[in-house]
Amino acid sequence: MHNDQDKNLIEILDGNVLVDIAKYTNYVSDPQAGAITTFSGTTRDTFDGKTVVELRYEAYVPMAVRQIQAICSSARATWKIHAISVAHRLGAVPVGETSVFIAVSAVHHADALDACKFMIDELKATVPIWKKEVYSNGEVWKENPEFMERRSMEPAGKAVDAPNVACRRICCGAKSKVSDESTACEMNLE
Repeated sequence: MHNDQDKNLIEILDGNVLVDIAKYTNYVSDPQAGAITTFSGTTRDTFDGKTVVELRYEAYVPMAVRQIQAICSSARATWKIHAISVAHRLGAVPVGETSVFIAVSAVHHADALDACKFMIDELKATVPIWKKEVYSNGEVWKENPEFMERRSMEPAGKAVDAPNVACRRICCGAKSKVSDESTACEMNLE
């Protein structure tokens, strides 16, 4: 039996390397898995009425990989996950191409769906990968709404327990109960 680390494939792709969706989907595929959920983030052609030419990504790669590993661990602590793969491109990503791809497999679809949503939301909120939108008439660095939302939930001078807050906000909704701000989200499966 492999440990959880053996069931995670995390790659930060530099340069013009395209995301090989089949590779990451195949990595999580297994006869034990009754469900595979994927998320593919692609560059769209417009934003707020502006024509988008491409997105440009930069990252602090060692920290980004560590943070994605932590997100994988949080997902595994909350759901029964079989395997996870995450790929994120750096550099220029033209319109229509994939910049981030996540695949999650689990025995049951609910675990795969909830974990995949949690993973992309956490990646956008916490991983040190920065995005610049390049328009036909200019460019701007973008702040992810997930990051800004997370920052707004922080009490002054106190860090937020990210997986706990995210679990209550994103995945569990009415199915979660939290005894205090420092405890992990507990799933009520009754």
